[in-house]
Amino acid sequence: MKMVWLSALVKAEDVVKKLILQLKPYGLGANGHFWEDDLDKMAWIGPRKELLDGDTSLWGILGSADNFQEPTVRYGLSLLATTLQAQKGHEFPILILLTEGSLEPETLPTPLRNSTVIALTDPGLGAKLVALVHRPPAENRPEYRLDVYGNAQIGQWFEVGPVEGTWSGAMFGVSDGDITFQAVGPKGSLPSQSTLNYPMQGLKMNLGDREFTAWAVKNQIEPAASYFVKVEGQPERILFGPFSDEDQTDVFVVDLK
Repeated sequence: MKMVWLSALVKAEDVVKKLILQLKPYGLGANGHFWEDDLDKMAWIGPRKELLDGDTSLWGILGSADNFQEPTVRYGLSLLATTLQAQKGHEFPILILLTEGSLEPETLPTPLRNSTVIALTDPGLGAKLVALVHRPPAENRPEYRLDVYGNAQIGQWFEVGPVEGTWSGAMFGVSDGDITFQAVGPKGSLPSQSTLNYPMQGLKMNLGDREFTAWAVKNQIEPAASYFVKVEGQPERILFGPFSDEDQTDVFVVDLK
């Protein structure tokens, strides 16, 4: 049975139970949790295992439009969506179920902008959920790899690298927050040891009206390898990509709040 995982931003057990019952006639199972808005504890990573389960076919986020305006909620949801998309692809369906208000996906952080937004009171909710679960995957693969790891012991780490080709070095910048460590190693897990070529710290970059502080290395980053950075705080925006000594370089920018 295909499963839906629900993250409820509102403490409304009756609403959640009613929604789960609505899905049963359509052959969809459902389970979920109440969202814990605690970035210091990195509570956002709590449901990662359930979302990555092979039977989970859709992530539903239940809340009001106002809930989605809270910076800490936006940041936590962004990180969870990032690691979900890193493992299951950017085409994995994310559904925002609004209890009240209205919301445009374009106003959300980058990892959530492909979400489908539906009012909880929509009479066609069940059928639309089924359609999303069975929607054929679209070609929506970016040119980069981006994942995030986090718990109270290791802190918050971002992993980046190319999907194809080779980066002649790598860089990662934050618009706020602080980078405190960097490493290079095989993709998919934090390396236990790392050799860095020409490591750099505290590079200043401007993109529009935003200033970024970046770290960088000149290691060759192939598709089987990644560049890892430890970040303290909650950066509103990150940029990353191949390192270049030129004044102008192409980078990828992701909004997290």
